[in-house]
Amino acid sequence: MDSLTQIVLGSSVSVAVLGKRTAIGKSAFWGGLAGLLPDLDVLIDHGDAVLNMIRHRAESHSLIFLSLLAFPIAWAISRLHKEEHLRLRWILAIWLSLVTHPLLDLMTIYGTQALLPFTDKAWGLGSVFIIDPAYMFPLYGGLLLALFCREKRVDRGMSLNRLGLLVSTFYLAWSVLAQMWVLHHARMSLRAQGLPTHSLLATPSPFNTVLWRVVALDGDLFFEGFYSFFDGKRHVRFKHHLRHEDLISANAGNPQVKRMIHLTGGFLKMQQKGTNLWITDLRMGQEPSYVFNFDIGPALAPGQLPPPAKQRNYQTNFGPALRWLGRRILGEDLDPPTT
Repeated sequence: MDSLTQIVLGSSVSVAVLGKRTAIGKSAFWGGLAGLLPDLDVLIDHGDAVLNMIRHRAESHSLIFLSLLAFPIAWAISRLHKEEHLRLRWILAIWLSLVTHPLLDLMTIYGTQALLPFTDKAWGLGSVFIIDPAYMFPLYGGLLLALFCREKRVDRGMSLNRLGLLVSTFYLAWSVLAQMWVLHHARMSLRAQGLPTHSLLATPSPFNTVLWRVVALDGDLFFEGFYSFFDGKRHVRFKHHLRHEDLISANAGNPQVKRMIHLTGGFLKMQQKGTNLWITDLRMGQEPSYVFNFDIGPALAPGQLPPPAKQRNYQTNFGPALRWLGRRILGEDLDPPTT
């Protein structure tokens, strides 16, 4: 999720744990800082655009490492504020503020290596978009009401903060159920059109869980379609596009290609741009505009090391894209913009 939401989540969790035992502003500040901490890895430049993508949400998002980090941070905070009698509460508050960060990130499709050092598999459920107002508003609202409530209504403020946490958590649960239904409906639509169903991905469109993008892989092709809950029982209409499986197979030994296959689970495509190869993550964005496109240089000779990858982005015309999004959410069967 976006870093601001992670700060608010950390603050809300910390306030809920510490309650009236300490100043609300104090618990919100330290919880928010803990909630932000894992995302500070974006400040590290690995000198390669592919590595920058893969190493984000790696060690900094490990549940094990963050759990170990919680103890010295909480000890320092309790000592700083002379609240040693609340040390166990501070440990719980900081631990939850830290670990809820990767747990929330697991709900997005990006990929979070939450189980390092035991495995470097990047997990991503993909049931929520990285910015979703329906998740954010209850969380933000509950925390703000707790922070700015009058002194005589502190208990009410605490209750509203807990309510915000509860409502936003239920929304995450709804997103998982919605994704399961969309995948079920997409499989029925694919079978009805004689298309394969073995490699299938469903992710929400920006800012909502009403309109979903579905991608199915089939060798050299991938099929893209959209389903809104306002579509009712109407089958998902798929369009096919090239993945250039021949380029992927021919360059399977390239470390950059290996890394991207490992991260994306195979949901990628490759293109030849002049003498250079481009590799695209099909999970984020939609045809033809994707978030992560990498120029990985020319095909490698045996034993040759790859040059640093460079991120290349297509320009998106946001006006038509947002208009299409709003109309498609409401069930209009429209083709997405091509630019």
